[in-house]
Formats: sequence, C-alpha cells, structure tokens
Amino acid sequence: MQYLESSFQIKSFTLFSCISVSVYVKVFTNSPFLVCMDLGLSQEEIIDPTYLWIGPDGKNLQGQTYVNLTATGKLMVKRFKESMSGAYTCTLSHKIIETDAQDETEVSEAYKFMVYAYREPDYTYKISVRFTTKECKLVANNKFFEELKRILDNILSDLACHVIEPSYKCHSVKIPKQSLLHELFITFQVNPFAPGWEEVCNHLPYDCEDETNKRVQEARDRIEEFFNKQTYALKHDFQALPTIHYVDHSFEVTRIDSCRPGFGKNDITHNDCASCCVVCDPGTYSPNNEVTCRTCVRTQIKQYGAKSC
Repeated sequence: MQYLESSFQIKSFTLFSCISVSVYVKVFTNSPFLVCMDLGLSQEEIIDPTYLWIGPDGKNLQGQTYVNLTATGKLMVKRFKESMSGAYTCTLSHKIIETDAQDETEVSEAYKFMVYAYREPDYTYKISVRFTTKECKLVANNKFFEELKRILDNILSDLACHVIEPSYKCHSVKIPKQSLLHELFITFQVNPFAPGWEEVCNHLPYDCEDETNKRVQEARDRIEEFFNKQTYALKHDFQALPTIHYVDHSFEVTRIDSCRPGFGKNDITHNDCASCCVVCDPGTYSPNNEVTCRTCVRTQIKQYGAKSC
C-alpha cells in the first residue's frame, strides 16, 4: 500500500464548472438546505470532499451564527431576512483517482444559489352586488346604501377588517322579455387593516400577513354568506318584494394583492414564485403597498429590499 501511494502523481490543475439555481425563502423562516452538489454527483462516490460556502457579502460562511452548515456541505440560513438575499456560492473540491494511470486529479465544482426573501401578498377583496330599486331618484336609495355599509362593518367588527371605498350608481337595465328595471350597482372593498389591526399581531414576532390574510378571507366569506341569505329571505320570508331588494347571483368578488414596502411582484424575473412579493433587487425600490418595484434612476441602490431611492 505504501508503494502504491508513493507512485501516484497528483495533477495540480483544477476543473471548474458553475450551475446557478434560484431559491425563494419566506421572511423570518429558515431556508431549505442548499446542497453543494448536483444530482449526478449525488449518485457517485466522492473522494476527499471539501466545501467552501461564500455569502452575498463575499465572506466565508463557516462559523457564522445565522447559518447551519453540515459536514456534507449542506447550508441552511436561519430566520431569513430581506438583507440576507443575494448570491450564495459553494465550491466543492474533491479528487478523482485513476488507479491504472496512478494519478490524482483535483476537481472543483461551483454551485451558485440566488436566494431571495419573499412575503405573501396582503389581500384585499373587491366586491360588487346589485339591488333592484323602484327608481333611480328614490330618496331611500341613499339611506339604504348607508344602512348596508353599517351592516357590513358590523359583520366584520371582530375581525379587525373593514369596508373601504364604498360607492354605488343607479342604472336603468333592460332585461330580455322584461320591462325596464332600475338597479343599484354597489361596489366596495374589504380590507384587513381596520383601526387596531396591529393588536391582532402583537403575539407574533414578525409582520403577520398570514394572520391578516386569514381574517380578510373570513370576512369575505361572511359577506358572501350575508348576500346569499338575502336570496333565501326573498324567496321564503316575504310575501311581497321590498322596494329595494337583492338581485340573485349578482355577487362578484375579485382579490387585489399588494406588497409590503421593499417587495414587489415580477412574474418574468421570478416566474418560479410569480404570486409572491419578492424582495426588490439592487437598483430598485418600493416605498409603499404597490405590487411592483420601481427602478431608481437618481442614485445607485446596492442593497436588497430598498424602500426609498
């Protein structure tokens, strides 16, 4: 054995390749393990492997408290924040031993992971309904609309959600084989940020779009149930139709997404996470609750998640 070892010739050159993968990590959660190896190598025997992980700041990640780095080269970034986004590069070095030729070749494979923080979008629901009325100039139309707003807010009061941007218009509608009708076209939005909504999240150590989204979805379901009950009441509880009454099957709902400052949607650049609010790239920013990151033309933004230019 000693003779064989001394006979090996070690070649000093290094083979090098690079593979890039995009990874999306929800803020304040741990990243999945990033594996410093491709599928082909994972099926092979690897001799004397060593792993070198470099973070977005160019520093060696070995020994950093915010990472979990295993002996087999797997990396987890703990409690991921938008500032942790960027390129994570691992270099796997190992030997290829050719016993027939009695030589060793040092081989390096580089793997690049573009890791992005993301958040779930904040949900708002836009709802439209219609009510038949006796005529468009009826004084009771406005009183009815104000009462409807009050009822809807009461339905949502325990959810820290509220109705915003309510409005209505009256139109004359000609339906086939029926006389001319007058209808109130009512629209409003159900928003999860009623006064005091922050108290909902006090027990959570992070921004709580999961919680607010769950509540606004519950609010949306309650409102749909309310209008469904109008249909039932008209059919079973009234001998004569009220002057103003709900138009069956007129309930329509559309979800409107918004992103927190520093995040935006981009289904071209981030098509693997198209529905996500992904951290704004360097050179872009998002100052409010829009769904896109703006390009900054005045100054050079070098960090991820900028909220101003």
